[in-house]
Amino acid sequence: MNPVGPLPAGAAHITATLRRLAPAYAPTQLRDLPRLASGLGVAQVLAKDESGRALGSFKSLGGTYAGLRALARAVGEPVDAVVGGDRTPLPSLLCASDGNHGLAVALAAQLAGTAARVFLHAGVPPTRAERIEAQGAEIVWVAGTYDDAVSAAAEAARGGAGLLVPDTTDASADPVVRDVMAGYGVMAAEVLRSVDAAGWRHPTHLFVQAGVGGLAAAMAEALGSWLAPPSRIIVVEPETARCVGAALDAGRPVPIAGDLETCAAMLSCGRASAPALDVLLEHGAHALSVDESVLLEAPQVLEAAGGPVTTPSGAAGLAGVLAALRDRALAAAVELVPSSRPLILVTEGPEATTAS
Repeated sequence: MNPVGPLPAGAAHITATLRRLAPAYAPTQLRDLPRLASGLGVAQVLAKDESGRALGSFKSLGGTYAGLRALARAVGEPVDAVVGGDRTPLPSLLCASDGNHGLAVALAAQLAGTAARVFLHAGVPPTRAERIEAQGAEIVWVAGTYDDAVSAAAEAARGGAGLLVPDTTDASADPVVRDVMAGYGVMAAEVLRSVDAAGWRHPTHLFVQAGVGGLAAAMAEALGSWLAPPSRIIVVEPETARCVGAALDAGRPVPIAGDLETCAAMLSCGRASAPALDVLLEHGAHALSVDESVLLEAPQVLEAAGGPVTTPSGAAGLAGVLAALRDRALAAAVELVPSSRPLILVTEGPEATTAS
């Protein structure tokens, strides 16, 4: 395993950069949900509500920032210099997505006045493609799964079609993927500030959904040493797309078999990202796979308890809490007890595309 260094740039710098470009990049709310905690039988549940984030999901933090940084590196100028104004045409941006990452990269291209091509697999609903096209990007349809779209986008970039802005890679030091993860780290910085401002005790557990693992890694990097004992990081993913769990077991990214079909489409990924895996291994993350019935149930439980409205992808962290509490051995393994204070991430609103 390669040594893990600090994520590039600081959360404050990333926040300031994005807010200069688009005022919608404002901090989102960390919500205390006492009705949910009471129903679950734990001391407290805090939910980071990303439904109000720019573009309707956390993905806008990573893809937009990383896309702009990629352009800035390509021309040797600061990010602010590639946005607006008259200049030599910039390279196109390329990425693969199930929806939200592509939407974020398309916004980066729009802000910089350049083109974007987003590779979507055949299972992506047309409504997601329409949102990306509305940002000015071209859609390239790919037969197969999300991982096939990842391969197609990478091949196009190798052929000179543009700059690749992936959210997953087998290269641990990939600067673009590290920028994506750094963007996600803004959420963690907001959690830290919100908990301190409210005077709440630190959460004991982080239940965080995993597609390729970038979000989970960014949160683990920022919050791992901050969590109160037992300081458990639980990465939640569908049973049909258990790529992070498989990678944690193997100690390296490995492809998983199957069609990756799940109601939590954001998490429909067949191979974990190497930079994310390095961080998760360092922080001793525990992988938890949940079945479709619990993934479908979680958004309903969240809404009924006064939480934000979201999708199975957005509520997957809560699905992990539900699954752990219903399995005595699993609850014991992650030390989830009545005095626990889990933190969950509600990663998107109901209208957001569910994306890898």
